[in-house]
Amino acid sequence: MSHPLVTLRLSDRRADVILSRPAARNALNLQMCKELITAFDTIARTPEIAIVVLSAEGPVFCAGADMKEREGRDEAWVMARRRASFRAYDCIAACAVPVVCVVQGALVGSGGEIAMSCDFIIASDAASFRFPEPQWGTVGATQRLQRAIGVGRAKELLYTGRVMAADEALALGLVARLVPSTSLASEVEAVVDRILAAPALAMRLTKHCVDQGSRTDLASGIAIEMSAIERNLQQSDWRGGVARFSGIVGSGKKEAGA
Repeated sequence: MSHPLVTLRLSDRRADVILSRPAARNALNLQMCKELITAFDTIARTPEIAIVVLSAEGPVFCAGADMKEREGRDEAWVMARRRASFRAYDCIAACAVPVVCVVQGALVGSGGEIAMSCDFIIASDAASFRFPEPQWGTVGATQRLQRAIGVGRAKELLYTGRVMAADEALALGLVARLVPSTSLASEVEAVVDRILAAPALAMRLTKHCVDQGSRTDLASGIAIEMSAIERNLQQSDWRGGVARFSGIVGSGKKEAGA
């Protein structure tokens, strides 16, 4: 049996999805696309999972698409391969629970598509970001990148193919948190613990509302949120949440709630 290119680890309420092709700098090929789809299908069928951490083995997060696998292929194969990659990205984005991406090193092209399909990115200060598709004579990252950082900035990065340092990625909003490489693992664990401490239904509904609301106008978004609030009142221990919040406030701890 060949070594998996994507490793899935399920532990209690957490799933870890790990790009596991370090010898090829985690370059995305067709088999990795299929294994990402399978991993997130498995997570979708595991209702106790409340968070997903997507990371990569080795010093490079992902070196982009594996161009070598296209040698000797025809246009139909390349189109089928691209469709497979978009199915993989969509499976990540459609995950009902928070998906945190951890970027420890270089991220190129398709690696950015994977990362931007997650809910947010925690990056090491040693990370770098590059979207060189036009420089390679192909087209990619034209949709998620502009939605993450704006049209003009996306065009500049795509047109030039330059390497963007982690601090700039943070300033542009592509990265949510930037931490020293020595602290990356502990910072990720702290974020995971924080998310897992929240009621799972409230977290799922929050993700749903943000995702759906971002695709519509404000009035429709508020209607989506009101529907989620109603479901939360019907299906959760919301009174217990109020009591816990009141206890925190009464103890003088700094917390805020709606």
